Amino acid sequence: MISQDRRTPAYRSGLERLCQALRGHQDLPLDADLMRRIRTRAGLLTHPAAVTGGFVSAIDALRQAGAGLTALFGPEHGVRGDAPDGQAVGSTADPRTGLPVYSLYRGGSAQSQAPAPEMLDGLEALLVDLQDVGARFYTFPSTVSHCMEAAAGAGVPVVVLDRLNPIGRAVEGPLLRPEFASFIGLHPLPIRHGCSMAELALLFHRAFGVGQEPAVVPFHSEAEPLRPCATEEWLRSWVPPSPNIPTPLTALLYPGTCLLEGTNLSEGRGTTRPFEFLGAPWIDAEALVDRLRGADLPGAAFRPISFVPAASKWAGHLCRGLHVHVTDIERFRPVLTGVAVLATVRALWPDEFQWLGAGGQFSVDRLAGTDAIRLSIDRGDRPEAIAARWCEDEAAFRSTREVARLYP
Repeated sequence: MISQDRRTPAYRSGLERLCQALRGHQDLPLDADLMRRIRTRAGLLTHPAAVTGGFVSAIDALRQAGAGLTALFGPEHGVRGDAPDGQAVGSTADPRTGLPVYSLYRGGSAQSQAPAPEMLDGLEALLVDLQDVGARFYTFPSTVSHCMEAAAGAGVPVVVLDRLNPIGRAVEGPLLRPEFASFIGLHPLPIRHGCSMAELALLFHRAFGVGQEPAVVPFHSEAEPLRPCATEEWLRSWVPPSPNIPTPLTALLYPGTCLLEGTNLSEGRGTTRPFEFLGAPWIDAEALVDRLRGADLPGAAFRPISFVPAASKWAGHLCRGLHVHVTDIERFRPVLTGVAVLATVRALWPDEFQWLGAGGQFSVDRLAGTDAIRLSIDRGDRPEAIAARWCEDEAAFRSTREVARLYP
């Protein structure tokens, strides 16, 4: 466990609590039969960010504690996190443990694969330990939803080992509309949902009828987790859940600046600051920053920069744009900030700016879960007016998520 001081709240993940219970040192809200199942034949959906406070992987920690792991399941980026975003991941054997690894991510148009019946055959429980980042279009919640459906069909109970949402409890953005549902958004969540993974799993079942109700091993914290990405514990213990989320601050920016993926702007992939560096070769950095500084966006500051992405959009080309700095994480509104950047670039460089897509289908609409943001920006609506239209959606979701709330 990470050493603690007065500035660092005590925190124990669901993984650590289950390991203690397997060793007989702690009682959990899991019945004796489920604990027996976990000790006998259990599968584990996991990735490299699922570690104990001592940086032991969930795979090793559970095996050492007495869990009967017989199969591993990998989301996007794989069990060991060595696949880039969007790249298909194959099923294989884990080189460290020899356990079979079933990939649940195929990339391209067939991005997600629910566990096939033969993958679940013989399992008595499916454990889930994934560090989420708090954005609806991050792919891990969709993978969990698919697993819940498949496990229910196979009669295998799902157990979610919970972790903090690194960007806190705030809710922001429009609810996903059914016609824009995809693997980066299966259910009517706002872009920033404010839930932990276990709360999402409970919500998927209780509000949207997915699978059977999962069992949960909640995390434990002595402090209300409202500002987790600013705590020294997060800064010391963060393990990237995917290659382009290197820090907790990246996770905070991601719900807004990831919207740039749906345009011909670089969202900073291929740089040392993904989702913080934003730009394109045709941008006047000073003009862009001057306009955004005048917008007085809460908790945000901007400075002009130049950068050359090593990969992804504009790889090898000199881009000019901005570096987004978060000056107040409690006031910062990532989705509003991302929309403001898009609206400003669209207004200043209408001939160069492009929405990406084909056949009338726009990538940004799948990310946003609606076409309203794109259409509003094209009309020239002000970002604060666009955000004001989300208020009813945000209030509705705060009410909906109460059926799955586990924490303050």
